[in-house]
Amino acid sequence: MTGVAVRRTATPRWVHTLRFMARGRALVSPRAELELDAPLLLGRKTSISAFTQVSTAAGPVEIGARTDIGTGCSILGHPGGLFIGDDCLISPNAVIGAATLDATADEARPTRVGNNVWIGAGAVIMAGAEIAEGVIVSPNSVVSGVVTANAIVQGNPSKIIFTRR
Repeated sequence: MTGVAVRRTATPRWVHTLRFMARGRALVSPRAELELDAPLLLGRKTSISAFTQVSTAAGPVEIGARTDIGTGCSILGHPGGLFIGDDCLISPNAVIGAATLDATADEARPTRVGNNVWIGAGAVIMAGAEIAEGVIVSPNSVVSGVVTANAIVQGNPSKIIFTRR
């Protein structure tokens, strides 16, 4: 615990920005909070905005190429892993990988967000959720289960309101 605190405070945040830009051409704001642990992988041309927190303390996080993450998001890894696909758009203040009440059942399952998924502002994706390709999650929705491809979901708990062609 002491080592994590020292790493977070002793390393300037612009070092994170340069490190990810040099390694994978990812654009990380100096005001974003990332952990320098090994289980964090960012795809090429991924963009992480200011005041976003990416935590890998509980498990690995993998973010695909050309994914844009808005301001103030929380991306929380867990033992099952968190995988976000390519070409995703995540709006401000979204939470991905949030713990559920039945944490033992969902910790073993990975949280997966497919390619070309749009997540609205304030949406919550619970640990163990699986979102297929081309899904749109409406703002302030809570997703906790499996969402089929090209669906538009809304509500708490989220329900499919339309399927795109």
